[in-house]
Amino acid sequence: MTAADALFTPEDIEAGERLVLRPWQFVKGVVALEGLPVDGWTEVAFAGRSNVGKSSLINAMVRHGGLARTSNTPGRTQELNFFTPHDDPLYLVDMPGYGFAKAPKEKVEAWTALVRTYLSGRPTLRRVFLLIDSRHGIKAVDREIMKMLDTTAVPYQVVLTKADKISVAALAAVRTKTESELSSHPAAFPIVLATSSEQGDGMAELRATIAALLRE
Repeated sequence: MTAADALFTPEDIEAGERLVLRPWQFVKGVVALEGLPVDGWTEVAFAGRSNVGKSSLINAMVRHGGLARTSNTPGRTQELNFFTPHDDPLYLVDMPGYGFAKAPKEKVEAWTALVRTYLSGRPTLRRVFLLIDSRHGIKAVDREIMKMLDTTAVPYQVVLTKADKISVAALAAVRTKTESELSSHPAAFPIVLATSSEQGDGMAELRATIAALLRE
């Protein structure tokens, strides 16, 4: 039995699979608050340190290798990128990475302010998936974002990335440690998902989670 089987019913998994069978498309890149969509659709956002693998995870989850732009250069994503599936009132939001970026200081400050404002005041934002590199665990810069999300009561869920890069024992240890730390954060969802964009691990769980949020 996989972790997805333990957490979700077969109907949940099927709903997640139906969601990603739809054709997905890029909607827009937002560089200022006035550019945010105003149609009231459900939004789920992917946040994390630069080069944690946000774009790769989104592409793997929706089975569309070129949907979100990927790069080995930290800080390449410099705007809020909105994606949607056909016929579903849902946006996936690929956010700029925080913590490091090869860009002018003024630009980094501008999109950092955009991210913080978006996370703290977006009523249609149903959940933030906070991506953490499983090889490194939660860092101080992640805790800053977690504290802000706790303060603004934005629900968030930790998703461990690159789970195929460490041993099974090491992954279990970092998952346990992460869950223990999250227990003291009021806005944190208690279940930690472990994923691999390359191997597909954890994708069924992530799809089912998003499909459930859309149904709600």
